[in-house]
Amino acid sequence: MASVVSSTKISFSICPSEPSLHFLSHSNFQSINFRTKIRLTVKCTATNQPSQQHSKKDPKKKDKNEEGDEKGVNPVGFLTRLGITHKQFAVFLRERHKAFKDLKEEIFKRQFMVKDIAYGFELLGLHRHPEHRMDFMDWAPGARYCSLVGDFNDWSPTENSAREGLLGHDDYGYWFVVLEDKLREGEEPDELYFQQYNYMEDYDKGDSGVDIEEIFQKANDDYWEPGEDEYMKNRFKVPAKLYEQLFGPNGPQTLEELEETPLEDGQTRYEKWKEQHKDDPPSNLPSMHVIDQGKEYDIFNVVSDPAWLEKIRSKEPPLPYWLEIRKGRKAWLKKYSPAVPHGSKYRVYFNTPSGPLERVPAWATYVQPDPDGKQAYAIHWEPPPECAYKWKYTSPKVSKSLRIYECHVGISGSEPKIASFSDFTEKVLPHIKEAGYNAIQLIGVVEHKDYYTVGYRVTNFFAVSSRYGTPDDFKRLVDEAHGLGLLVFLEIVHSYAAADEMVGLSLFDGSNDCYFQTGKRGHHKFWGTRMFKYGDQEVLQFLLSNLNWWVVEYQIDGFQFHSLSSMIYTHNGFASFTGDLEEYCNQYVDKDALQYLMFANELLHAIHPNIITIAEDATSYPGLCEPISQGGLGFDYYVNLSVSEMWLSLLQTVPGHEWSMSKIVSTLMGNKHYADKMLVYAENHNQSISGGQSFAEILFGEANKQSSGSEAVVLRGLAVLKRVEFPMQSNNFSYSLANRQWDLLANVGLHQHLFSFDKDLMSLGENQKAISRGLPNVHHLDDTTMVIAYIRGPLLFVLNFHPTDSYPTYNVGVEEAGEYQIILNTDDEKYGGEGLIDAGKYLQRTVVRRVDGCRYCLQLQLPSRSGLDDEKLSAVILQFWPD
Repeated sequence: MASVVSSTKISFSICPSEPSLHFLSHSNFQSINFRTKIRLTVKCTATNQPSQQHSKKDPKKKDKNEEGDEKGVNPVGFLTRLGITHKQFAVFLRERHKAFKDLKEEIFKRQFMVKDIAYGFELLGLHRHPEHRMDFMDWAPGARYCSLVGDFNDWSPTENSAREGLLGHDDYGYWFVVLEDKLREGEEPDELYFQQYNYMEDYDKGDSGVDIEEIFQKANDDYWEPGEDEYMKNRFKVPAKLYEQLFGPNGPQTLEELEETPLEDGQTRYEKWKEQHKDDPPSNLPSMHVIDQGKEYDIFNVVSDPAWLEKIRSKEPPLPYWLEIRKGRKAWLKKYSPAVPHGSKYRVYFNTPSGPLERVPAWATYVQPDPDGKQAYAIHWEPPPECAYKWKYTSPKVSKSLRIYECHVGISGSEPKIASFSDFTEKVLPHIKEAGYNAIQLIGVVEHKDYYTVGYRVTNFFAVSSRYGTPDDFKRLVDEAHGLGLLVFLEIVHSYAAADEMVGLSLFDGSNDCYFQTGKRGHHKFWGTRMFKYGDQEVLQFLLSNLNWWVVEYQIDGFQFHSLSSMIYTHNGFASFTGDLEEYCNQYVDKDALQYLMFANELLHAIHPNIITIAEDATSYPGLCEPISQGGLGFDYYVNLSVSEMWLSLLQTVPGHEWSMSKIVSTLMGNKHYADKMLVYAENHNQSISGGQSFAEILFGEANKQSSGSEAVVLRGLAVLKRVEFPMQSNNFSYSLANRQWDLLANVGLHQHLFSFDKDLMSLGENQKAISRGLPNVHHLDDTTMVIAYIRGPLLFVLNFHPTDSYPTYNVGVEEAGEYQIILNTDDEKYGGEGLIDAGKYLQRTVVRRVDGCRYCLQLQLPSRSGLDDEKLSAVILQFWPD
């Protein structure tokens, strides 16, 4: 009786680096290897005609798929497009491209498909197996013994261990532990040793009581025609028949005999074989033959009867019969008690050269600290299907104009405590939607040990922080955000990891170089964090799978890669940069880290075409947002960190009347070639959480110098942002400043004015497509008057930065004659302005006068910046209406 199978297709393949011919049947997952000293290539065809003769490849000739000869691939493509000539950097890009190809080839030797390296979470970690058991797998090459300990086995290091001879340990350092479910008292073991249970989908289904033999017989009767399953019952007949064609009825049985076998003309040998077997009775074996050209490096054609091939390929696997064998969750719970129940605490136990260790598994998906302040432990999260979160919404479409609200869940509440995922979902998401944003970027979500680090010293990369709630709570947050039309981005920290040994990855298996670099290179020069070993395949699998995990498990829409300069350079980005391309390809550049970023972008966009990746790099590495095929790193956007640094510098060191308009425009525009790929934050959160000051604190300090104790001091400081400070030793771990004062929005006044302005500005971006209309045309820039004007589509933006000078009639050039209507004015009273611009002047008509190189001009009233009680920029935005 043949087994019920999922596929009946036969495939013939030859491993590119192994001189062995494999006849692999997907139906039984067995292979028969014929070792030869001839490197063979098999070409599968559905014709009875032998193939054309192929000449041996000349190794001196360059392969068409190498470097610039690949179709659409040019390792220095973006340099060529931008007209940049730099020999050293061009050589670096070509070498990096070749190394990237070699890396993928190395991965392909161990993975069925290259993208499989991003699905490590399907095997590693703790998983329920359909055959009433739990499987645990982790990577610890420095360990000598591995077991799983937890409250389910009284923390015994011997009860559930990786056993030799049962795939317990492989040559790459992976450990495999099987935890069998416990048979309940009075229950009999399953009749089938491979009996499977459906734990989730048919959780209310019990044991149908159907006889297994009857199901198998019915499957065979319905699936196979009489005699058609002969080659399934006798799996060696097909390879034996093909082997006989290759070498005759008395072919060589050993490698020594093979070397002595003369290679006569292949066609002659095939004709002899056909003549010998012309009178053979009809056979149920597949109609397949092998023809070669009799040369050492030749292509052997496996030809078969097209009708037979089509017949076999058209068969659908009898999955319904196999599904009928499976039993439901009720049947499983009746017969077994789970080896590791939902909510169980566990760790992995290693015996190492340094002694025994207990660690939180590297692939743990939920981690909690010990309430007594001792070592943390993993939590097995497997809620019953009736309680597990069920997704309601799909991800919204990606907008061409991203308006991102950056947020930290823990400080999002009003009370002096850590807010939860549920608090954020119910109270903050509606506010973000009302404010007009279309995306949120979450920081500090991934599990980390110390709250004051804001989440940047990650300990458990596959776990949401238990401070804020459960994995299902976070799923609800993401789902509700999608329901409101908000994309959800996650700030991911793969540039370094926490140095903690008890809960993190440092010295995970007792060795110093498991996940991280050795020596000084393994530690961040200033932060003491650990630096990943990006050139190691196991580390690559861990990081790439981690990215994919957040998308697959939590439906994350994109990532901002934090602090790329920490990983790209051996000096961690703490060096002076002049802009010379040599600085991006010298001995301080980590080529493995760059290849990881290329791999991450390539795989993410291949697996999830709508994903968004954002680079945060203070050094503006060349080609961040260029396609990988053109020598870039493949990011969709990059963060222009110099903008927030510019505002910081102006507020701290430059008097208001000395601000340079030229510098402001230059910084805001960034690299003009990538202006459409640029994201800008008005204030970067690092200013207030990394030892610096927020804009509010700076304004408070400046105002105190001028008018100590007055109300103006308070207003000026509160105008921009509230102060944020995480609990730490310097403030006695107080939560008083680690929250948001949402109640201020309910009061008529300053904060409500700011919120109205923010909301109308976001609305302008959505309704008028202010950002997605292309690059701005800055046609008016005056450092004396401190006025900037630019055009974006039909919109004219006019900005007055002067702290004291107002302009009753200011001429700004425009190219089109007609009427211009003011659609946003920061001096409007609803924004806290003085309302100096009369309502009658909201509609302006052009004057025939050449200004700014344009044929016409507008005469506008521009209040000064200091005339506004919130000290925000004086700006008017007008929309053009043609005659």
